[in-house]
Amino acid sequence: MEHIVFLTGRLAERSLRQVLEGMAPAPFTWEVREIGLQVAALMTADMIRRRVSLPLAATRMIVPGKCRGDLDLLSQHFGVAVERGPEEVKDLPQFFGREARHLDLSRYETEIFAEIVDAPRLSVEGIVERASAYASQGADVIDIGCLPETPFLHLEDSVRTLKERGYRVSVDSMRTDELVRGGQAGADYLMSLNADTLWIADEVASVPILVAREPGDSASLDAAIDTMLSRNRPFLADPILDPIPFGLAASIARYVALRARYPDIGIMMGIGNVTELTEADTSGMNAVLLGMAAELRVNAVLTTSVSLHARRAVKEADVARRMMFAAREAQVLPKGICSDLSTLHDKRPFPYDAGEIELFAAAVRDPNFRVQVAADGIHVYNRDGHQVESDPFALYPGLGLEADGGHAFYMGVQLARAEIAWKLGKRFDQDQGLEWGVGVERSTVDLDKWEAVGSTRRKG
Repeated sequence: MEHIVFLTGRLAERSLRQVLEGMAPAPFTWEVREIGLQVAALMTADMIRRRVSLPLAATRMIVPGKCRGDLDLLSQHFGVAVERGPEEVKDLPQFFGREARHLDLSRYETEIFAEIVDAPRLSVEGIVERASAYASQGADVIDIGCLPETPFLHLEDSVRTLKERGYRVSVDSMRTDELVRGGQAGADYLMSLNADTLWIADEVASVPILVAREPGDSASLDAAIDTMLSRNRPFLADPILDPIPFGLAASIARYVALRARYPDIGIMMGIGNVTELTEADTSGMNAVLLGMAAELRVNAVLTTSVSLHARRAVKEADVARRMMFAAREAQVLPKGICSDLSTLHDKRPFPYDAGEIELFAAAVRDPNFRVQVAADGIHVYNRDGHQVESDPFALYPGLGLEADGGHAFYMGVQLARAEIAWKLGKRFDQDQGLEWGVGVERSTVDLDKWEAVGSTRRKG
């Protein structure tokens, strides 16, 4: 059986032991080593090398999640695998659960078409810039959206330029002449052809997206599908997803019925009609929509990022398609796989209860303020006392920072974050920004390097 050594500091040692004891029966034996520092988060690789003696009678060593330094060098030094655990001790059971059932999120089967809806009003450079942004969020195909009654003189230049930059391109228009022009310029896909306009597919090599003559006219969509099948030509069929409350449920039923009639054809689902036209957070909508796409084995989704509330729709779709594909392939619920779509609320927001924080506070012997959040409110403590409030303004008079502007500013930022975390039910971690999942662009943290000193920590 594997034997694991867990390194920690004095404040977290008791909690670590309790968590490990609560995991029994665990698939490993363990020991806890407190290496002579108060706060586990301040542990470094150099410190570990100096304070942990050889030989290390273990098969693995787990260090705190915020430990900085090169762990590969530590592994070489101790002759065992050294890895970072979770940032919070209370997350160890989930940490080992993920380790036991790791699901590969690099795979997906549903491609993302990201539409530039106002392409005729943009320059070629503007279209390329938008394409680059969508591709960075996970788009596989850049869809050039044409506009009714709006001339698009640079359509061909736009298609050719995107193709030269290495993008796959589709052209989306209600006008047959623009579809032909886009196809002749080298577009990979054309949206949308129906049974009456299939002649365009004979003029160009582009893959057509097939639609019904009128929404809900399944017979005409089937006719277009059967024609393309008889010609042995590739295509995608789109029964059209309608917005709420104008037929969403019925349109979902059309997708189910289409897949039942044609088990092996390529299907597209335009999800922008739901995400753009519903004033609600798009991360949850994309989770459900891509979940349906996974069940129906939808080959592509068309999404947009026009409304400001849908600004992360492409990235959310990218995360959702990977998560739902992994869940379907493993035949598990889409829980515990990836938390990136949980932008507002955390599943386990308050890892420590008020009693545990009281024990931490009683052990502190220095004047530095610690801030933690529990179900009962915001906790602030140091060697001089322990306060609990739900309003940061109620805490401030007891901090005694009237003559220390830098420290007061620092505590203001921390307490504002703590209040947001407490109200929303989010995880709060002092000195770290709140985690918003895929809702914001993340900055990567290299734990092999030291973090730059913050402005409120510099000495004048």
